[in-house]
Amino acid sequence: MVANSLLWTIRDLDVMPDDGGWKRYEIIDGELYVTRAPHIRHQDAGGNIHVELAIWSRQTQLGKPFQTPGIIFSPIDAVIPDVIWISRDRLNNGIDEAGHLTVAPELIVEILSPGERNEQRDKEVKLKLYSLKGVQEYWIVSWQLKTIEIYRRKDAQLQLVSTLLVADTLTSPLLPGFSTPVAQIFE
Repeated sequence: MVANSLLWTIRDLDVMPDDGGWKRYEIIDGELYVTRAPHIRHQDAGGNIHVELAIWSRQTQLGKPFQTPGIIFSPIDAVIPDVIWISRDRLNNGIDEAGHLTVAPELIVEILSPGERNEQRDKEVKLKLYSLKGVQEYWIVSWQLKTIEIYRRKDAQLQLVSTLLVADTLTSPLLPGFSTPVAQIFE
């Protein structure tokens, strides 16, 4: 980082223009990232994952999924992932007065948006942030390729353990008994 460089903080987000939800503002390590509203296929894949996690969560009562929640890890790290799953204990102790999470959820899902910068943000910048903040599992979903990269915490960092294809089944040791065909995510 350059000395005296501008660091964006969560306070700066309060003065961002309200554009009716067409833009998403995130800050990672003091750098501002602005993205547009995602492609409808992006939203569809995220919605399908949320539904599957919600059904499993209702049955087990172990936690809850959320779509596009605000997570404030620190004054210079505030993100809006596509989907998360968080245990009841973390949820009960990790929400600020504005309704943002202030703790790492166990699972974060990011759906890739087209473009090299978007892929770099999700596959490198956010992977590093989520690894540092204690996320247990990270799924990177490509609706274009119909794949899901699964990263799990091992040796104190998130590491790629598998890439699931459309013929595979999505399961997780983090979510006992959770199982859904990958094809169903991309229907």
